[in-house]
Amino acid sequence: MTASAAAAAGYTLTAGPVRANPIATSSAGLDTGIAKIDTADGVMPAYYAKPAGAHNPPIILVAMEVFGLHEYIKDVTRRLAKLGAFAVAPDYYFRLGDLTKISDTKDLMPLVNSKPDAQLIADLDATVRWAKSQGGDAEKLGILGFCRGGRTVWVYSAANPDVKAGVAFYGSLVDPAAQKGLWPKSPIELASEMKAPVLGLYGGDDQGIPPEQVDMMKAALAAAGKTAEFKIYPGAPHGFHADYRPSYHEAAAKDAWIQAENWFKRWKVLP
Repeated sequence: MTASAAAAAGYTLTAGPVRANPIATSSAGLDTGIAKIDTADGVMPAYYAKPAGAHNPPIILVAMEVFGLHEYIKDVTRRLAKLGAFAVAPDYYFRLGDLTKISDTKDLMPLVNSKPDAQLIADLDATVRWAKSQGGDAEKLGILGFCRGGRTVWVYSAANPDVKAGVAFYGSLVDPAAQKGLWPKSPIELASEMKAPVLGLYGGDDQGIPPEQVDMMKAALAAAGKTAEFKIYPGAPHGFHADYRPSYHEAAAKDAWIQAENWFKRWKVLP
């Protein structure tokens, strides 16, 4: 798509060219919309999707990339709803403005890097409370995320004992030293604090998260006696699931989605 067409379709500007045929999931049979979630310092928007007429559906949080709450994240939310979940994607960068409208990474990254983990966790807690108030089953709570949102999966799975399972798509495992004040511990440093089983899905050709780093995380979790599994896809780059971007790797993305679905079923999040 051209930049103008991509913007009209609701995709982020920062990620660059949008593929001509991104996956589009129908909202037929679903209740979808934009929620307004109260936080300590403002109202946070969120996109939600759930099976129409469902009684007490399981809650799955969708942790977005750094690009904001755009069409790809909304589509993933609908895909989870088609599996039976009350899926909610909170726009926890709302205090920073509409990130989907930022076109240059150098303008975007200082903003998203300014978000403290403590605030992130509080925003996710608020999202769970909202979903529960709307009839979601907080006893069956999962979280799934991509890229920076994959890191969020690790962080939240260590923070909230109510999380039953997490799925991290190429979430970073080692934080930059400069972030230490805002992000007290990296996922590897949180390994011993994991309270939920996490599935890590990574690309073998990810230039930012080499397989050796994944091996370090495996070792840290094993040493702490924590339950986790990993799958590395040879030839797949970072962002391999992002079907709207040139990084999309169809075979890896399709298998990873099956792995994610099975993981949530294994841990009784999904029916």
